[in-house]
Amino acid sequence: MDSTSRPPETDAPAEAVPPAAAAKGDVEITRPRNDKRGYRRVVLPNDLECLLVSDPDTDKAAASMNVSVGYFCDPEGLEGLAHFLEHMLFYASEKYPIEDSYSKYITEHGGSTNAFTTCEHTNFFFDVNHDCLDDALDRFAQFFIKPLLSADATLREIKAVDSENQKNLLSDPWRMTQLQNHISLESHPYHKFGTGNWDTLEVKPKEKGLDTRLELIKFYDSHYSANLMQLVVYGKESLDNLQTLVENKFCGVKNTGRERFSFPGHPCSSEHLQVLVKAVPIKQGHTLRILWPITPNIQHYKEGPCKYVSHLIGHEGEGSLFYVLKKLGWAMSLEAGEGDWSYEFSFFSVVIKLTDVGHEHMEDIVGLLFRYITLLQTSGTPKWIFDELQTICETGFHYRDKSPPIHYVANISSNMQIYPPEDWLIASSVPSKFSPDAIQGILNELTPDNVRIFWESKKFEGQTNLTEPWYGTSYSVEAVPPSIIQKWVEKAPVEDLHMPKPNIFLPSDLSLKNAEKASFPCMLRKTLFSRVWYKPDTMFFTPKAYIKMDFHCPLSRSSPESSVLTDVFTRLLMDYLNDYAYDAQVAGLYYGVRPNDTGFQITMVGYNDKMRTLLETVIGKIAEFEVKADRFSVIKETITKEYENFKFRQPYQQAFYYCSLILEEQTWAWDEELAAVSQIEASDLEKFLPHLLGKTFIESYFAGNMEPGAVKGVMQHVEDILFNAPVSLCKALPSSQHLTKRIVKLERGLRYYYPALCLNHQDENSCLLHYIQIHQDDLKKNVLLQLLALVAKQPAFHQLRSVEQLGYITMLRQKNDSGVRGLQFIIQSTVKDPANLDARVEAFLTMFEGTLYQMPVTEFKSNVNALIDMKLEKYKNIREESAFFWGEISEGTLKFDRKEVEVAALRDLKKEELIEFFNNHVKVNAPQKKILSIQVYGGLHSSEYEKIVHDEPQPNSYQITDIFSFRRSRPLYGSYKGGVGQMKL
Repeated sequence: MDSTSRPPETDAPAEAVPPAAAAKGDVEITRPRNDKRGYRRVVLPNDLECLLVSDPDTDKAAASMNVSVGYFCDPEGLEGLAHFLEHMLFYASEKYPIEDSYSKYITEHGGSTNAFTTCEHTNFFFDVNHDCLDDALDRFAQFFIKPLLSADATLREIKAVDSENQKNLLSDPWRMTQLQNHISLESHPYHKFGTGNWDTLEVKPKEKGLDTRLELIKFYDSHYSANLMQLVVYGKESLDNLQTLVENKFCGVKNTGRERFSFPGHPCSSEHLQVLVKAVPIKQGHTLRILWPITPNIQHYKEGPCKYVSHLIGHEGEGSLFYVLKKLGWAMSLEAGEGDWSYEFSFFSVVIKLTDVGHEHMEDIVGLLFRYITLLQTSGTPKWIFDELQTICETGFHYRDKSPPIHYVANISSNMQIYPPEDWLIASSVPSKFSPDAIQGILNELTPDNVRIFWESKKFEGQTNLTEPWYGTSYSVEAVPPSIIQKWVEKAPVEDLHMPKPNIFLPSDLSLKNAEKASFPCMLRKTLFSRVWYKPDTMFFTPKAYIKMDFHCPLSRSSPESSVLTDVFTRLLMDYLNDYAYDAQVAGLYYGVRPNDTGFQITMVGYNDKMRTLLETVIGKIAEFEVKADRFSVIKETITKEYENFKFRQPYQQAFYYCSLILEEQTWAWDEELAAVSQIEASDLEKFLPHLLGKTFIESYFAGNMEPGAVKGVMQHVEDILFNAPVSLCKALPSSQHLTKRIVKLERGLRYYYPALCLNHQDENSCLLHYIQIHQDDLKKNVLLQLLALVAKQPAFHQLRSVEQLGYITMLRQKNDSGVRGLQFIIQSTVKDPANLDARVEAFLTMFEGTLYQMPVTEFKSNVNALIDMKLEKYKNIREESAFFWGEISEGTLKFDRKEVEVAALRDLKKEELIEFFNNHVKVNAPQKKILSIQVYGGLHSSEYEKIVHDEPQPNSYQITDIFSFRRSRPLYGSYKGGVGQMKL
C-alpha cells in the first residue's frame, strides 16, 4: 500500500518546520468546491497568526493552538521536557487557579480536550458545545498567557509522564522508532528520546542540582512566544465576531520575538548508511524496513514527487512488487511512503511484513525491491500516472467528508506551521505540477549507497550484541556495501515486474440522484433470503454511498474451530480480491469483509459510481469460492501469529477481553482458538464452507447517493447469484435458527471479581476494570446513566489520575453490550495492584456521592443542557449517520428516533431522579448494585495475585475461578433480535 494514500490521520498531523511564510493582506485560501464555511486569516499585534472558521451549521465549536516547539528543543539531560510542559499546561492558570478547571468546564459542556508533542511542534486542542466557545477560549488562552506550573502539580505530573512511557516500553512501534532514532548522529536532535520518564525528569536533574520546575518555567518563557504559534478557532459565529473574540482572548500572549527553531543537516552520516540492523521485537513476526534519506517532499509539495513514487512502489495490483512477493508467499503486507520528515530532512521507507518463508528470503526481497526501483528509474515518468493521481487527489479534496471540528482545527493549525496561507486546507494532498525531474530526483536517491535496512524478528534472539538505552531493544549492526546489494539483485528470482495499468475505478459519474425526503431508514424489501434497509442522502449531498451487508450464519460461532474457519474464509476472500480491488481503495472506494458476532459482514463506503461493480465482484467471489492451499497457509500463519501475540496486549486490553469472555454468550477463549487454528488444514475449510453458507440470511443497509430501484436491483442480483443459481452454496436460514448475542445478567447486591496474571510476565503494568452493570435498554435509565457518566467523568479523572496519580490510562466511560448498559472504570497502573485500585474506585464513589448531593440545581441543568446539545449534534458525514442507524438495525432495537425521544426525556429530568438512580445502582453498597471487577496483575504485583486467589472472598463478594462454568450458571438478558424490536414492523 502507498502509505500516503490512506485517509489522513486526524490526530497526528504532519511534522515539519519550513521558513516562516511571509503573507500579507487578504489571502485566497484554496478550499473544497462544496465547502460553504467562511475562512479568514488574521495576524494579531503580537504576531500570533490565526485562522478563523465560521460554520453556521456547526453544533460544536473548536480551537487548536499549534506551538512551533517540540522535543527537538529539549535541553541536554532533560529528555521529555517539551512533552512534560504539554501535560503541565492543562493544570491551572493565574486566572483559573482551581486545578483541572479547564478540563472540567470543557467536559461539562459537551466537549473534549487533548494535546500531542512531536519533534518540532506541540498541539493543544478542544471542542465544546457551540454556545460555550467564549468561556472555553478564555480558559484555553491562559495556557499561553499565565499558566501556574505549580510545584505540587510538577511532581505528580512527572509520574503521569512516566506512566505514559511505561505503557510504551513493550510496544514494538515505539521501540523500533526509537531504534531508528538511536542509530543516527548524537549531535542531531533526531537522536533524542522525546517522551521523558521519571529518570530524565526527576532523578537525573536532581543529581545535577537542577529543579525541574524551574527548568520548565525557563523553557516556557524562552520557547513559547506568540510569533511561533498558530491558532485556529472554529465556531458558529460570524467571522467578525470570531475575530473580536480572538483579539480579546489572545492579545495577552507574549511575543518575545524568538526566532523560529531550525535543525539543519541530516541526522545520518555515512556510518549510519549502508547498514543492516537486526533487532529483536516483543511480538512474533518478521518485519523488513528499508529506508533512505531523501529530499523532503515538502520542498516540492506542488510537484508531489514522493506521492508519485510511493504510489508505484506501494502498489498492490498485477505486476507490482507486492503482487510478486505475495505470489511467492514471502510477504503479508507492504507499505511505502515518506516516513519521518521535517523541512530539513526526510526518510523514504518501504515496510514489508514477511512470512516465515519470506524471512528466509530477505536478500531476494531486497534484491527485487531494488530491481523494481531500477525499472522505475529507467522507464521514464509516464504523465498519465501523474494525471490519474492528480484526478484521484483532486476528487478526494473537493468531495472530502466533513470531519469533527476538533480534528479539523488540529490538522489545519499543524499545516499553518508548514505551508503558506493559501495552502492551509489543501496542504500537500493534491500534486498540481508535473515535474519528471523532481520524481527522477527522488528515485535517484533510492540507491544501495544510502540505504538503511532494519530487519526485525524473534529469530535474532541470542544473536545480537547491542542494546538501545531507552526501551532496551536488543540489536546488532552490520555493513551492507552496494556490491553486496548488487549480488542480491542479480540472484533474486526473475519475475514480471511492471508498471500498473490505468485505474478502472476512477469515478466518472459524480452527479447527485433525486432522493425522497426521509429522516429514517425504511425497509425496502424482505424475502426469505434477505432484508434491505434504505436511507437516501438528504443531508450531505455528496456522490457517496454506504453499504453494510450482514451474512447471518449460525454455524460461524458454534465452536472455536468454526470461529477460526470463518475468520480464515473472510481473510482469504479479501486476499483474492486484492489484486483487482486494490485500485478501488486508491480511487476512494473502501471495502472490507470481516467476521462478526453472527457470521460475517461486508462494508463499502465511498463514491457510489463504481460501487455496484465492486459489490458484485465480492459476491461473485463468495459464490465461486475455492480454497487455494498456498494462500490458505499464509493466512493461517498470519492468524497464528496474531493469537500468539495476544499475550503482548496492554493489560487494559486483556481486561476488556476477560470482561467480554465473562459477559457475552458464545465467545471463545483465545488459547482455544489458537489451538484450533494450529490444527486446521485447507481441506477443513473446504468441508466447512457448504455448512457455513448452507444456512444464511442477509441483513443489509444501503445509504447515500443511491435510488431505491437501484438498491432493489442490487439485492435481487445478490440473491440470484448466491441463492437462485442452479448450483449454489447458500440456502435460506430458518427463522428458528437466527443467532442472537445475549449478555450474562449479574446478581444484584453481589460483587464478582476475576483475578488473572498478565499474560506477558515482563509487563509491570497491572489493570483494573471495574464494571457496574445497571439495566437493559430503557429510555429513562439510558439518559440517567448518560448524565451520570457526563457529571462523573471529569471528577474521576481529576481524583484518580491528577491527584492520586494511579496511572496514565485512567478513564470512566459507559458500556453498552447489545443494549445492556453500565459504567466502567479502567485504570492501568504500576503504582498499586488491582485490588487496591478497586478500593480507590470505591473511595472515589464515596467522595463523588457528596459532590452529587451538593450540586446546585443550576449546575445540574447546565449538565442536562450540555447532554441535550450533544444528542442534537448533526451528523457530519454518511459514515456517522450510517453508524447510528446500522447500530439500531443490527441490535434489533430499531429506535431510529432514539435521540429525539431521549432529548424529550432529558428536558423533564429532575436532580432528585439522578440522585435516586445513583443511590440504587452506583453508590457503594447500593442494594441493587451489580459489580464485575476484572483484575489483571502485572509483574510488579504477582505476590498480591497469589494472595487474592487464595484468600477467602469478602462478604457479598464472589470470586470467578472458571469463566465458562460461571457463564453457564447465570441467566441471560433477552435479545431484541426477533423480539419486541422486530414486532414494531
